[in-house]
Amino acid sequence: MSEFDDLRARVRTFGTGGAAAEAAVRARQDTLTKPPGSLGRLEDLAAWLARWQGRAMPRLDRVEIVVFAGNHGVVAQGVSSFPAEVTAQMVGNFAAGGAAINQLARVAGAGLRVVPVEVARPTGDFTVGTAMSADEFRAAVAVGNDAVTPGIDLLCLGEMGIGNTTVAAALAAALFGGGGAAWAGRGTGLDQAGVARKAAVIDRGLARHEAVLADPLAAAAALGGRELAAILGAVMAAREQGVPVLLDGFVCTAAAAPLAVLARGGLDHALVAHVSAEAGHRRLVAALGQTALLDLGMRLGEGSGAALAVPVLRAAVACHSGMASFAEAGVSDRAG
Repeated sequence: MSEFDDLRARVRTFGTGGAAAEAAVRARQDTLTKPPGSLGRLEDLAAWLARWQGRAMPRLDRVEIVVFAGNHGVVAQGVSSFPAEVTAQMVGNFAAGGAAINQLARVAGAGLRVVPVEVARPTGDFTVGTAMSADEFRAAVAVGNDAVTPGIDLLCLGEMGIGNTTVAAALAAALFGGGGAAWAGRGTGLDQAGVARKAAVIDRGLARHEAVLADPLAAAAALGGRELAAILGAVMAAREQGVPVLLDGFVCTAAAAPLAVLARGGLDHALVAHVSAEAGHRRLVAALGQTALLDLGMRLGEGSGAALAVPVLRAAVACHSGMASFAEAGVSDRAG
């Protein structure tokens, strides 16, 4: 028995969504007053929402953004231009309404919650030991499980944690191959020497934990962070509750990526909201077989890209539900 067999068993029981609901959306799309497929990806998004909400007429009445925060022992290796205490300070800024995500959540018409995950207790430095024990990892996954509000229509995920682009890069390398140089980026603003140092730190971590890297969950515990584990738990709970998910940037995508490795279709209910300017994110999105909804050169985190993608989904739902059919509008749908 592996320490994570129960989590693997949950992934194996993931449903495949409402195929009939998706088919109904696509059938309706063919009757609307437009050439077939002329709304491009908006049509696919309406069908995707229908499938994972399990309803033929998707809706976005209740949208929530959840931002998980955590700290990382690997910061001691000089991988960030900001100190670890900034994580707790930014949590306070979120609570006061002063961060970018506060403004973007309002624009998106979404609720916002920030969930600190033992911010005062950083994970272990993965260059000298494991980031989390199995029990610590499972506890953080449980925080994410419990953070998903039953009955919501869409979950947007974000994160805050000084040093977490380093752990995301290490986890991406463990899951999809390549060393630190392939995945390390500027993070909070490192210069070229800082990025090289970060890549070397990642390589040391990969070498230390080589024996467990073939197991996505063991790799996530050995290299990851509590906020990443909470994101993983939230994505799992969303699948089980019939809630589609928007992932933010590099850290969120890496946090959820073990599900795609554990099971074919394990992330089908989650879309990457935007491709980050952080080095490695575009490569990670491609490894998952996805195409991000937006590409705006952002690398802030906080769920900012996910929040920005919500109006795109709202547009998809509005067109699908509000447009008239050819019959209703008295418009001929084919040349005579």
